[in-house]
Amino acid sequence: MKTAGICSDSVKARTGRGWDEWFAILDAAGAVELPHKEIAVLLHREHGIAAWWAQSVTVGYEQARGLRQVHQQPGGFTANISRTLPYSAEAVYDAFTNARRRNRWLCLALKITTSTPLKSVRIAAADGTRVDVNIYPKGPSKTTIQLQHEKLASADEVQRMKIYWAGAFDALKSHLAQKPSPA
Repeated sequence: MKTAGICSDSVKARTGRGWDEWFAILDAAGAVELPHKEIAVLLHREHGIAAWWAQSVTVGYEQARGLRQVHQQPGGFTANISRTLPYSAEAVYDAFTNARRRNRWLCLALKITTSTPLKSVRIAAADGTRVDVNIYPKGPSKTTIQLQHEKLASADEVQRMKIYWAGAFDALKSHLAQKPSPA
């Protein structure tokens, strides 16, 4: 069985119990009536599960019991997408942070709220959602971008934004392939 994207064998290897066992324990504890944080605390404190795994088991339980949808977070839904491009971290970072360059490949009204050179860019979109971009150099001319678009309204919006960002990454790749032009 696979819940929250994690198979029961993996959960058992890390926590000592598989999904069915955790579901029975949480049902007996009345977890279906508890908020997310209290379930995670229960798993961590009373059952000794490491904090990350307590969160994962909590999300799996909430999804299995219909308390949470896939991609749903406390502040809405989240779309995740990553892409590795054959360009330097400097070029990728500049394409996100230089407004004139960004406007050539990205059609999204946004405001950069914070950025760490060659590592990350935090963006507030005009629609109230948030985009976190993490940049991982994989050598002098290869970079992985991991993007998380948060505060989306629904699971349908997650799918729409995944398609949007896949297209945006294609546009970014085409933009970076062009000869450099003045900012």
